[in-house]
Amino acid sequence: MSPDPVAKTSGNGTLVAGVMTTIRDRISARSLLSGDRLPSIRALARQTGVSNSTVVEAYDRLVADGIIHSRRGAGFYVSPHTAPLSIAQIGPKLDRAIDPFWVSRQSLDAAPDMLKPGCGWLPPDWMPEKSIRRALRNLSRASDDILTEYGTVLGLGPLRQILSRRMADHGIDASPDQIILTESGTQAIDMLCRFLIEPGDTVLIDDPCYFNFQALLRAHRANIVSVPFTANGPDTDAFATIVKTAKPRLYITNSGLHNPTGACLSPMNAHSVLKIAEQHDMIVIEDDIFADFENTPSPRLAALGGLARVIHIGSFSKTLSASVRCGFIAAHADWIDGLTDLKIATGFSSSNLSPELVHTVLKDGTYRKHMDAVRGRLARAMAHTASRLADLGITPAIMPDAGIFLWCALPDKVDAATVARHALNDGVVLAPGNVFSLSQSAPHLMRFNVAQCENPKVFDVLKRAIRS
Repeated sequence: MSPDPVAKTSGNGTLVAGVMTTIRDRISARSLLSGDRLPSIRALARQTGVSNSTVVEAYDRLVADGIIHSRRGAGFYVSPHTAPLSIAQIGPKLDRAIDPFWVSRQSLDAAPDMLKPGCGWLPPDWMPEKSIRRALRNLSRASDDILTEYGTVLGLGPLRQILSRRMADHGIDASPDQIILTESGTQAIDMLCRFLIEPGDTVLIDDPCYFNFQALLRAHRANIVSVPFTANGPDTDAFATIVKTAKPRLYITNSGLHNPTGACLSPMNAHSVLKIAEQHDMIVIEDDIFADFENTPSPRLAALGGLARVIHIGSFSKTLSASVRCGFIAAHADWIDGLTDLKIATGFSSSNLSPELVHTVLKDGTYRKHMDAVRGRLARAMAHTASRLADLGITPAIMPDAGIFLWCALPDKVDAATVARHALNDGVVLAPGNVFSLSQSAPHLMRFNVAQCENPKVFDVLKRAIRS
């Protein structure tokens, strides 16, 4: 085995400290768990390229720190109560500005006066606040079981019926009994990863893709590979090659209004993806969270291929309320029992309140009117933002038909992470391109949320940051 490079690049420059860092990192990343036996002194010396005496001293210091303990004649073992999992330490240690958690942390923890053109949701004043308040008033008068009891394991039946009808409008055949409610789209993917993959399994994502796909897959200890994404979907030649060689268990993608590019899957591309998935026994998770922003529905993999190989998920956090946590999974009937058991094991049951609120807003017609207004407002915001960005030399890599995102190239190959750091100092949260790229091939690109670009300060700060 080749020497471990971590042991040669420790913070204080000593080989002993380097070996200690190697062991600590393995424990933090949970490649070594509580009670696991550590490599023998000779084995670790070979792995790290140091002497036996260096490993002995490193192990002695780790024993003194309580990180590991020795058993006479049996070797060294990881002590109980070790440090919890640090997802950010799994995989390459990147600069924080291009870490998959960076945009989420800055956006969620932003002060009220911060501007957030890098976030992935609509501003509060774009949401149907009156409809939500009316639904909450109705729920306050609801029966006691809605207000105080656990929900059913699949989730609110009437809402699942509406979701079934809404999916049928996109050509997706999913009965209410094939739909299971979740707390969010993220929880839906988390459940599916728990259900379908083991640590070390390979999962395919787009490059670029929604950054939290990377973070979530790291938490599941998956082997992540990526495929270049184009204006029509994944590069099908590259897709075929990667699937053949890497043999991924899953492919996670957006078919409608891709995040971050805003692109839509073409029919030809969709058929190619499904054909390749069938040939190599790969399951596709289709995240359709931005479906209601579309003016004209694009092809859905779950409609073209059915639910035998495609799992369809969504939520209402982007269109109705991020505080009303309600998502869903539509899957093959044979998988529902297993997913239900997993839901009980990890969350016990569904909430009653959030699904009831979503159901109320969907059935009274206000949601449809709300989304009609949002799509019109987004079209105006898209044109306005593209024009203001063009004045700064920032050009869309893809001009989407609808949605909230513009995926843009910065002028003169300016580094997007550097621009984001400067803008943050001026109270503006941006989303640099490499946050979305597993291959780190988007250093000069940036995602803009057009709904969050109404304040002229955004463009003033951008102008200064680009010139810095």
